[in-house]
Amino acid sequence: MAPTDETAQVDPQASPFGTTPPDPPPGGDADARGGRMPRWLPRAMVLALALIAVFQLGSWAFHQLTGLLINILIAFFLALAIEPAVSWMASRGMRRGLATFLVFIGSMIVIAGFITLLGSMLAGQIIKMVEGFPEYLDSVINWINTHFHTDLRRVDIQDSLLHSDWLRKYVQNSATGVLDVSAQVLGGLFQLLTVALFSFYFAADGPRLRRALCSVLPPARQAEVLRAWEIAVDKTGGYLYSRGLMALVSGIAHYILLQALGVPYAPVLGVWVGLVSQFIPTIGTYLAGALPMLIAFTINPWYALWVLIFVVVYQQFENYVLQPKLTAKTVDIHPAVAFGSVIAGTALLGAVGALIAIPAVATLQAFLGAYVKRYDVTDDPRVHGHRTRSSSAFLGRVRGLFTR
Repeated sequence: MAPTDETAQVDPQASPFGTTPPDPPPGGDADARGGRMPRWLPRAMVLALALIAVFQLGSWAFHQLTGLLINILIAFFLALAIEPAVSWMASRGMRRGLATFLVFIGSMIVIAGFITLLGSMLAGQIIKMVEGFPEYLDSVINWINTHFHTDLRRVDIQDSLLHSDWLRKYVQNSATGVLDVSAQVLGGLFQLLTVALFSFYFAADGPRLRRALCSVLPPARQAEVLRAWEIAVDKTGGYLYSRGLMALVSGIAHYILLQALGVPYAPVLGVWVGLVSQFIPTIGTYLAGALPMLIAFTINPWYALWVLIFVVVYQQFENYVLQPKLTAKTVDIHPAVAFGSVIAGTALLGAVGALIAIPAVATLQAFLGAYVKRYDVTDDPRVHGHRTRSSSAFLGRVRGLFTR
């Protein structure tokens, strides 16, 4: 029987094996042909925009709260510094809040007394310089007239200064800057109050703060956190107390010298040299010695030379004799590491970083030392800085090449 036209026609989409291919996924080819975006792309774009917005908001909030975070960091290190004294008083039956209050009051009395004495010394020196300025100016004018054959007079110089444009502009700028200075003083007082309050709470509620921190950690992590906290307290407190003792020794030594030379305000200058020289590492001694040298120079230029010699000699005595004995068990870090940490702290946080850099580095060094495994060093001459026979022969051959 001959096939009909319907049976003779072959479906062009039919499979050669007699099976029908499956239908394509609905809308797949249409999406591809129409260039539509995938369904997940809008959600990914929204998520990316949300993450960018959160990052920008967090960055803005961090920059706005930088001052507060720095104050909290200062308060935390102050609390670590007074923690040994507060714990010692609390272990003898005193309430921890009262012990913290007494430590704060004692520190504030000492600081206020030092600032008062230093301010009175500076005020007295400024008044003395102002009173003696006409006489000093006359001597300078006489020296210039004698050596350069001029005819200068003090009255003419004073009139030219009073009617100069430089003085008028300086007075105007000073008048406009009074409000800025007042605002900075008020801001500094508010910042000091903030640091004092945070440090008081950190010191008074230290055990409660440790319990709250450890309550969200597993037991193994709790031991590590408590160990790090204990090391930080020991190193920060040890740094403060060792520096205080060295400041006392330095102040007494410089007081004896200044008193022997007859320099005025010797007690205050001794305290000034002791504090500045110890809490500004490496170069603090020379910065602190500038003020007594200046005052000694007004008495006798040779006295300033004697003060300079004493400052240099005492710095060497402190570096090689006094400091290794006092800081061997508290903050035993290399002077180069201490100086580098101060520079890094200053670059990051300014003056605050310079103050807390050394105890922070000492804490980190002690904490890492507890977990870093150490080995016995071989008894090699090169460890002690001695040359071996081969290196000596090599250096001899090198010298021979240059001497031919």
